[in-house]
Amino acid sequence: MKLMEGKKGIIFGVSNSRGIAYAIAKQIHEAGAEIAFTYANEAMESRVRPLAEEMNSKMIVECDVTNEEQIKNVFAQYEKIYGKLDFVVHAVAFANKEDLMGDFIDTSKEGWDTALGISAYSLVSLARAAKPLFNEGGAILALTYLGSEKVVANYNVMGVAKATLEASARYLADNLGKIGVRVNCLSAGAVKTLAAKGISGFDRMLKAAILKAPLRRNVSLEDVGKTGLYLVSDLASGVTGEVVHVDCGCHCVYASYDEMAATYAYQKDNE
Repeated sequence: MKLMEGKKGIIFGVSNSRGIAYAIAKQIHEAGAEIAFTYANEAMESRVRPLAEEMNSKMIVECDVTNEEQIKNVFAQYEKIYGKLDFVVHAVAFANKEDLMGDFIDTSKEGWDTALGISAYSLVSLARAAKPLFNEGGAILALTYLGSEKVVANYNVMGVAKATLEASARYLADNLGKIGVRVNCLSAGAVKTLAAKGISGFDRMLKAAILKAPLRRNVSLEDVGKTGLYLVSDLASGVTGEVVHVDCGCHCVYASYDEMAATYAYQKDNE
């Protein structure tokens, strides 16, 4: 029997086959689960539908996560097709491009509201709508990043949004623990995705991660996908309110010897 056989759930945020959300969905599907998919708007449907159909999804619907009525309708449709719910994956984040460059201090009120509304409050909205459908032992998983804990160049308001997401997940873990539902965050390291290309200097981040990481490599999409599978499965039945880092150990190291040596060499070369 496969790990997720008989389990059913929904994933918000798959947009292409080279993203973290897809990597997690793939692992969950291969473990035997049924997955419903959403897409953000009509323009995204042509990207998401083939990926969902590849996983034999019975439900592929539009959902703007800032629209409470759309969220309610999504879960109403889900209940008609699948019945009960075992997992929800929240892989939704957005910030205006101009807020992912320059200084954080210049973030506009509009940019702040956009980033935190889409990237963090949406988790609360989804959890509230999902709550009545959950089986005991269910799980919610949200995607975050180290920029929530440390200053990362050009991550800016998205770092604040991810910190808000993580705090929200802890409060939701307390609320939903009463009905046996777990809520966790997965903090993936720097990994090549289409979304990451929107962060200025990302290629340098990848190189720096190899020097810093105890495993001396970048994390892979497969690494992240497998951890996502673990967190929504019964293998993580006692894990809730956590931020699980999947970054080859980057988060635990201030500066590796290799990194310091490379910095020293760079300084010497530029004297």
